[in-house]
Amino acid sequence: MYKYIAVLLVITTVLFSGCSEETQQQINSQLKVLQTAYGDQNQLTVISDNDLWDGPLGDTIDYYYAAPYLVLPQPEPILDIRHFSPQDLAQDPLRKELRAYLIVADLSDLSSPTTVMVKNIIGESQFEKARLDPKYNLVQIRDRWAKNQLIVFQFGRNRQELINNLKKNNPLIIEKINDHDKSKLEATVYLDERNKELEQEIYTNFGIRMRIPKGYFKAIGDPNVFWIRNEQDKISNNIFISREPYENPKQMSKENIKAIRDSLGRYVSTDVDNSYMRINDVDLPMFTKVTQVDDKYAMEARGIWEIANDYMGGPFVSYLIHNPRQDELIFIDGFIHAPGEDKRNFMQYLEHILDSVELP
Repeated sequence: MYKYIAVLLVITTVLFSGCSEETQQQINSQLKVLQTAYGDQNQLTVISDNDLWDGPLGDTIDYYYAAPYLVLPQPEPILDIRHFSPQDLAQDPLRKELRAYLIVADLSDLSSPTTVMVKNIIGESQFEKARLDPKYNLVQIRDRWAKNQLIVFQFGRNRQELINNLKKNNPLIIEKINDHDKSKLEATVYLDERNKELEQEIYTNFGIRMRIPKGYFKAIGDPNVFWIRNEQDKISNNIFISREPYENPKQMSKENIKAIRDSLGRYVSTDVDNSYMRINDVDLPMFTKVTQVDDKYAMEARGIWEIANDYMGGPFVSYLIHNPRQDELIFIDGFIHAPGEDKRNFMQYLEHILDSVELP
């Protein structure tokens, strides 16, 4: 065995010694052990020339990619944006080890440092295809400079086309970044494993499966209503689960979601007399949309809650799901109380739990 290894090492040394300096650098690059990309979820690093960033393109990215996250008591962006030029990127190797990048280039400017970077990374053939085909304007690669890294290239054949592409592809690019963040979400939410006992109790009472993190406990466990909580130093995480018979399509409405949630809010109070939770759709509207949960028809609602006769509030997200097998409606709601804290990431942790719902 050792003899074969020695022979292999000799052959490898001979092969490497016969390489050109450029080829040697490519081999060394391929053999380099990649570091794991670092950074929090919802962080996007934009790479572009400074003159592009300081004009309408930068404004477009700020408007579409850092728009307010729905719905929070105080505005927080969908994504936290930072900007580097290619020169900035080259000055510090650590700037190449972040988790998510959006590289934007005007392909008509062949002297642009960002255009040169795009050409070097995606290759001559794809670069020429992008210059000729307006539909070929988005490329995604992974693990270029670090492991668990996402790089999205957005380009156009001139500046206006580039801006138009950024607007048009905005939902798709944000979806790619959110999908990339799911592994980090999973590791954060279920860091301390799962509460299998509570999961089984939910399944026994409601016939649904949910993955519940370890720190949650049951605050209320009526036959048709569960309230489970997780209390930490800076945040209170809460989930409601309830059920009711399905009688007619009018139940799948914005009005009914509000009625169900406000009725469950009666379970939540403070030390103040006559206090209870309710939806506050005066200061901010409650947004609803049709969606699917585990391939079942559902209504989603997002808004803010408040405690009547007291000074407490926060964001919530609700799902009213039609379960045709049982001919019933399942209502699942997550809400947090985190005074003085940014709430976007906390809500995403909670939504990740709600997204685990299965109706067998």
